[in-house]
Amino acid sequence: MPRSVRFFVHVIAIVALSLASAANAQSLPSVMSQLLYLPIYSHIYHGDLDAQGKPVQTLLSAHVAIRNTNSGKPLTLHYARYYDTDGKLIKDYVPKAVTIPPLGTHELFVPRSDVTGGSGANFLISWSADTTVNPPLVEALHADIQPERTLTFITSARPIHPRN
Repeated sequence: MPRSVRFFVHVIAIVALSLASAANAQSLPSVMSQLLYLPIYSHIYHGDLDAQGKPVQTLLSAHVAIRNTNSGKPLTLHYARYYDTDGKLIKDYVPKAVTIPPLGTHELFVPRSDVTGGSGANFLISWSADTTVNPPLVEALHADIQPERTLTFITSARPIHPRN
């Protein structure tokens, strides 16, 4: 398949996943706060096992977008804590509260070279608002873009516990 066609197919897949995630986010009830779980992959395993019995690893970057889906109300982002595969806290990407304006987006980035998270890394993201609001749309775009091939996929956050 020609490179331009592969790129186009990837773009269509990303748009379709984003639309599906947006539809799911809008079906959620209005809330005042949430604790969200967002899976992150600093690498993925694939292919056959090597001579030592280990699968091939591909390193990935992760671009996290926390999108305020409200047109008239801000959100407060309290923290975005990054954990490794073993559940150990690696880094708090939001060490102090940040306001996300209406229809604004707060972005985080885990570089491809950061392998500390492992294949089972995750973020815990805490947010709140002064009144009930639509929950934010929180996704991570994982990517490894090389001249010979491109790998991209999206993971979406889920609420795991109401913030008290």
